[in-house]
Amino acid sequence: MLSLQQSAVRLCEGFQRRELLRAGGLGALGLTMPWLDGSVANAAPDAVASTGGQAKACIVLFLMGGPPQHSTFDPKPNAPAEVRGQFGPVSTAVPGLQICELWPRTALITDRLAILRAMSTGDNAHSSSGYYMLTGQPHAPMNAENVNPGFPNDFPNLGAMTRRLLSPRGQLPAAIRLPHRIFNTDGSVWPGQDAGFLGQAVEPWLLNCQPANPAYRIDEFSLSSDISDGRLQARRQLLQNLRTSLPATASITAEETYDQLTEKAFDVLGSSPARQAFELEHESAATRDRYGRSQFGQSVLMGRRLVEAGVSLVQVNWYRGPEEPSDAPCWDSHARESQRLKDVLCPSADQALAALVDDLTERGMLQETLVVVMAEFGRTPRFNGAGGRDHWGHVFSVALAGGGVQGGTVYGASDDIGAYAKEGRVSPQDLTATIFHCLGLDPHATITDTLGRPLPISRGEVISSILA
Repeated sequence: MLSLQQSAVRLCEGFQRRELLRAGGLGALGLTMPWLDGSVANAAPDAVASTGGQAKACIVLFLMGGPPQHSTFDPKPNAPAEVRGQFGPVSTAVPGLQICELWPRTALITDRLAILRAMSTGDNAHSSSGYYMLTGQPHAPMNAENVNPGFPNDFPNLGAMTRRLLSPRGQLPAAIRLPHRIFNTDGSVWPGQDAGFLGQAVEPWLLNCQPANPAYRIDEFSLSSDISDGRLQARRQLLQNLRTSLPATASITAEETYDQLTEKAFDVLGSSPARQAFELEHESAATRDRYGRSQFGQSVLMGRRLVEAGVSLVQVNWYRGPEEPSDAPCWDSHARESQRLKDVLCPSADQALAALVDDLTERGMLQETLVVVMAEFGRTPRFNGAGGRDHWGHVFSVALAGGGVQGGTVYGASDDIGAYAKEGRVSPQDLTATIFHCLGLDPHATITDTLGRPLPISRGEVISSILA
């Protein structure tokens, strides 16, 4: 299903650190970097009325592949064995609420979780159902696998919308994705991971990284050994001197825009909170252990650091390494589901999620940080012949925490075997509307596309029952 394309670490649209430095030294030639800050390179953001939402930021944990609802947040202990699976329920911090026993740490934080048990896309293909979940817009056509981004499926994703509508709170852009894009087995990139018709100016930054590796670093934010911070600042001063010596240009607006982009490049490269946000060595060994030393766990930790540095939306994708089995990669458990869940998948996800919620709570950040645990779909109610479950978009679970969400709540229910929504069905557009609301954005407001046409940022309704 999914595969990770191995390549050199690159940022955003493929620019590398040396290109940032070269751009900083060639101001007179008019080289621009619109990907550094869409609010500078783009026209003024659309005016969107505030909803008074409590969240300043959102961290999306995307468990790509599709976790089974039965072995996560919606166990079915009274169902037949071929439905309920090998693992039973466990009691949680909320009396009467049970989740799968494979999530013991998460069971202790359910007082801060809101669980949606009747999420539904009605789409059983990774690519098209993933597009629906990431944008709130159904793919045309549905149930389409191995499709690529592009018209008519070019609605901007949550990150791009965030960059368009929210001003940066620091030196970094408003939206960042890590540790890699989501690919299908044939190498095709899921639609819904980019800015779509809004254009590259508001594209969420993409970090290709392996933060659990001992020698981990992001080269674009690390100066080479022959360039000290002092030397970088000297280059900055030289560029400023060159600017003052040049004659006035015909377009002051363009010159000012370039100056802002250049200054942002220097800020990110310099010794600043922006650069340090990517340096996990600033965390204690105990904190890194708390999140788990897996690629996913360390990516989640970086997500917390990026939010602290002012990023408004961070999407952490489940990491797929070369050791993933081809017949059941990531959470796409077509085979040997019980073994994969117990030994590989749930321990890492459970540890990272619980650590994030506890860490945000202890730092006094949970009420201003919305955490969303989601995927493209769930799994079939019954096991197949290979001991796995297949694609199922008719009902699955999503969990939220913080950011104005009422903890200890469950909204919606699936039927007795976790096959279809019984009550409280939630569509992807309802989820995106709720995320926008929590971030203080009116989900019924409109943006304009490249042709000047007004389009609603969401066609769903806020799930008011889960809000504090």
